[in-house]
Amino acid sequence: MKDPAVGRLSFTEMFDLPVAVDLRTAARALGIGSTTAYRLIRNNEFPCPVLRVGGRYRIPTNELMRALGIEDGPLYSVDLELDTDGPGAGF
Repeated sequence: MKDPAVGRLSFTEMFDLPVAVDLRTAARALGIGSTTAYRLIRNNEFPCPVLRVGGRYRIPTNELMRALGIEDGPLYSVDLELDTDGPGAGF
């Protein structure tokens, strides 16, 4: 049996996702297999909202990131308003 965590999305890859993703991508991000993802949806236990579009499932990326505990806003190591040495400083 294949280990779902092997193909898991990295933190950086999560921020490159479109607004909504397919079920396989969401399952990969969660570290579960697609069979488990379908079962969770069937039992109304999927960890974030799921949209049904035609015959396919779509998962909003911001909800997926929230389920993973990832903030959907950018993070900076320096307070940009206080950074006087950065680009544009002294203008």
